[in-house]
Amino acid sequence: MDDLVAAGSDMLLLDQQLCFSLNAASRAFGSIYRTALKDLGLTYPQYLVMLLLWEHGELPVKQLGERLRLDSGTLSPLLKRLEATGMVTRERSVQDERSVIVSLTEAGRDLREPARAVPRHIGAAAGLPLSDLRTLRELLTRLTANLDAAGA
Repeated sequence: MDDLVAAGSDMLLLDQQLCFSLNAASRAFGSIYRTALKDLGLTYPQYLVMLLLWEHGELPVKQLGERLRLDSGTLSPLLKRLEATGMVTRERSVQDERSVIVSLTEAGRDLREPARAVPRHIGAAAGLPLSDLRTLRELLTRLTANLDAAGA
């Protein structure tokens, strides 16, 4: 950032704002994901839930929320819709009645195979080499951790 100021750039120009660039990219990704997920019948947030469940099999609602950075007011209706479509079930934990466990149904497990096309679709739309996409993901992960630490 100091280099930009030293070069005489006006740091209050919209095009100089990292947050704007990230937001614009996020919105563009959202549009591409809507197209890629349409045939699966999933929204982007539902897809993220399914990714975690395909990876772990079942998870407590609290853990899903933590991993996805979603509060219960956002996550609960999302899970309710996934349950209504027959993709997941929600059941109280036998060990801790306060905890609700989310599990895949057979239909939810079966959706995993057709979902394999989504990352390829997104990668093609991004138009960047895989190595650049990996570097970008690593940088964004570091950026998120740094911002979390700064906000704590």
